[in-house]
Amino acid sequence: MAKNLGTDQILGVGSLGVTKASSFVKEFRDFALKGNVVDLAVGVIIGAAFAKIVDSMVKNILMPLISLFFPSEQSYLGWKYAVGNKEIPYGLFIGDIVNFIIVALALFLFVVKFLGWVSRRRTAEEVAAAKAAPPPAPTKDQELLAEIRDLMARQSRG
Repeated sequence: MAKNLGTDQILGVGSLGVTKASSFVKEFRDFALKGNVVDLAVGVIIGAAFAKIVDSMVKNILMPLISLFFPSEQSYLGWKYAVGNKEIPYGLFIGDIVNFIIVALALFLFVVKFLGWVSRRRTAEEVAAAKAAPPPAPTKDQELLAEIRDLMARQSRG
């Protein structure tokens, strides 16, 4: 049996939907405008640009140089195995491997070597600063505890 909804019920459902939608928009805005998300987006964009540069370098400079050492009628793009009517373009695969190796090397140098060096340097500076800084003055509680300790030591000796 169908139930007829009144206008109050329909408006109530509609306002609930608007409230949920505005809450969702607010949560998304808070998430998207956090510093970490913006930094991540910038990193992804720079990474994509870097990948294009490396891809161009591999396709237009490195692989043509490599094909000079392995001459064929065409450049590395023509390096193919023929199996029946099918061709397996191993030259393209080699180009992709070279591309991967360059990107992996760049990431290794930046993430492992450079950031490791920065981290070790920061740690060394913090250790040097800790050694150079005088110890903080004792708090009132520490002074009282030291006096009690000294009094107890004198009483036990004498």
